[in-house]
Amino acid sequence: MAKITVDFNNVCGKIKPMHAVNNMPTCPINSQNDWDGKMKAAHIPYGRLHDTGGAYGGARYVDVPNVFPDFDADENDPASYDFSFTDVLLARMVESGVMPYYRLGVTIENFHYIKAYRIFPPKDFAKWARICEHIILHYNEGWANGYHYNIEYWEIWNEPDNQPDSKDNPMWKGTMEEYFRLYEVTASHLKARFPHLKIGGYASCGFYALRKVDVSATANSTPRTEYFIEFFIKFLEYIRERNLPLDFFGWHSYAKVEDNLFFATYPRQMLDEYGYSNCEIHLNEWNPGIKLRGTLKDASNILSMMIALHGTPTDMCMYYDMRYWSGYCGAVDPVSLEPFPAYYAFYGFGALYALGKQVECCVDGEGIYALAATDGKKKRLLLVNANDRAVSVNISGISQGAKIYTLDSTHHFEEVSADPNAMTVEANAIVMLEQ
Repeated sequence: MAKITVDFNNVCGKIKPMHAVNNMPTCPINSQNDWDGKMKAAHIPYGRLHDTGGAYGGARYVDVPNVFPDFDADENDPASYDFSFTDVLLARMVESGVMPYYRLGVTIENFHYIKAYRIFPPKDFAKWARICEHIILHYNEGWANGYHYNIEYWEIWNEPDNQPDSKDNPMWKGTMEEYFRLYEVTASHLKARFPHLKIGGYASCGFYALRKVDVSATANSTPRTEYFIEFFIKFLEYIRERNLPLDFFGWHSYAKVEDNLFFATYPRQMLDEYGYSNCEIHLNEWNPGIKLRGTLKDASNILSMMIALHGTPTDMCMYYDMRYWSGYCGAVDPVSLEPFPAYYAFYGFGALYALGKQVECCVDGEGIYALAATDGKKKRLLLVNANDRAVSVNISGISQGAKIYTLDSTHHFEEVSADPNAMTVEANAIVMLEQ
C-alpha cells in the first residue's frame, strides 16, 4: 500500500507553472472548437510560440521573416511589418488566459537538405535586433496599431546547437560563434531598451549525454549529444566574459521522468557556477513519448513529469505541443477535436496552480506522484499512479467528505465515491481530491 500524507496548514512554496505548453490548439486559426475555453479551464499559464504555424511558420505566424518579410525594408516603418495572423493568434491566447512566450527566430526546417530558406544567420545582427525591438513595441507598447499585452518572456532563437555541422543543422546554418554573437547583439540591445522584460535563450537541445540517453529520432536532433554540452559550456563562457544578460535559460528533453530528474539539476549547477544564479530555468520543450498519444498511459506520464520536476530547480515546464495536427500533440484528438486523456493531466495540474500555494505532501510508494495546494480556503491534492498495475493508497490529511475526481479507463475526470483512507487507484489513473 502507498501512503500519502498532506498538511494543508504547512505552506512550503508556490505552485510553479509546470503545465505551460508550446502553441495553441487554435492555430492555424480555427473557430470550429472550444479549445480556447478548454485552455482557460485548465489555467494554462504560458504558450511558447515556436513552430507555431507549422513548416516555415505557415509563412504567416510569429517568425521574424513572417512578421518582417523584406529584410532590406525600413525597420522603423510600420508598413514593413505584417502582424496580421500573429495579432489574431495572440489575441485569442490572451483571451484564453494563456500568456504568449515569444520565440524570436524561425521555425525548424526539417527538409533543409532539399533547400534551406530562413535558418541562416541574419545578414545584419544589429538590424535583426532592432526588428525584434519593434515586434516587442507592437505587442507591449501599442506601436503600429498594436497592443499592451506586457509579454514578459522573449527568447532568442531555438536550438542553434541542433547539429555540430551547419550543413546538417535544421535550425541554424551558422557557426556556434555566430550564434553567440547574435545573442550578444540582440540580448544587449533588447535588455537596454526593455530592462523590465526577461530576455533569454537559447532553447538547448538538452543534456542527454549526461546519461547516454539516445532520443535523437524523437527529438529531431543529432545523436552526437556531447555537442549540446560543449555548446552550453562555451555559451556560458562567452556571456560571462562579456557580462551579457540572461534572464532565463531554456532546454529541451524527450526523455523519461527518471532521466529528466537527473538532468534538471545540471543547468542550475552550471548557471550558478558561471555567475547566473538568478537566471530562471525553463524546460520549454518536452514530451515523454509520442507513441502513446491518446492513451491513459500518456496522461500518466505527462502528469508524473510535471509533478516530479516541480521538486527540482526547474522554474517552468512547457509541453510540446498543443497544435492538434502535430504528431507531438497528446492532448487533442486531431479528428474529433475532443480531449485526449492527457488534457486532464493539464486540467488537474491547473486546478492546483489556480490555488497558488504549495503545501507539504509526502509520498511513500513506488510510482506514485502527488502534489497539494491551497488558497487558504479550498484545498486540493492531485496524485497519479504511474504504475502499470492498480495500487492501494492511504491518504492522511484529507477529510472523508472530500470530493474525488478520477481519470481512469471509465472516467474522464468525473466525481466518484471512494474512501481516501483506503482507495484503490487504477493503473496509470489520475485522482484529484478537493475539500
